[in-house]
Parts: sequence; C-alpha cells; structure tokens
Amino acid sequence: MIPTTMTFFERFEADILSGKKTITLRDDAEKHYVPDSVVTVSTFEGGREFCRLKIVSVEPVLFDALTDYHAEQENMTLAELREVIQNIYPGIQQLYLISYQLVYA
Repeated sequence: MIPTTMTFFERFEADILSGKKTITLRDDAEKHYVPDSVVTVSTFEGGREFCRLKIVSVEPVLFDALTDYHAEQENMTLAELREVIQNIYPGIQQLYLISYQLVYA
C-alpha cells in the first residue's frame, strides 16, 4: 500500500513550509513512499496537519555517505544532521533519502 501520510517533528515545520528543507532521511520502515504521490504531513508530537508534499524520489543512502549537500537540503550543518539522525535512529547505517516538493500549506 502506498503511504499517504508523513510526520515531522514540529521543529522542522517552518523550514518545510519555507522551502528550506527539501529532503528527509528515514529508516527502513519508511522507505515505501512512491515518487509522484502526494502525502498529508502532520506533526509527530501532536498529529496536527500542516501541509501536503509531493514525493519526488526515494533513494538509499548510507549514514557514512552523507555530505554537506544533504545537510544543506535539510537546512542544517553536516554535524547537526549526523547528530539529529543518531538521536532518532541510534547506530543506523542504512537510510532512505526522500526528496519532496511542497504542494500547499
């Protein structure tokens, strides 16, 4: 089944809505998003919907292969990105880079 929803921590909402954050890195459980599908986005903490995103691509990427480019797309430094990922997914190596476009807020 194609996923129709996605959650983000509230702290990322402004960056998503402003277009500064254009990718998300997820684990194996969330690799099933489909390019050209549209998902409803809500906050992880409270489930409040705040936009819809069009999935552009889903690509595997290793934690050790993350670069400044990935960090820039996440609107943070590479060190911040690595720290955030390790806080969410401790010890993870295999990630999935999900690129998206804001459909509407």
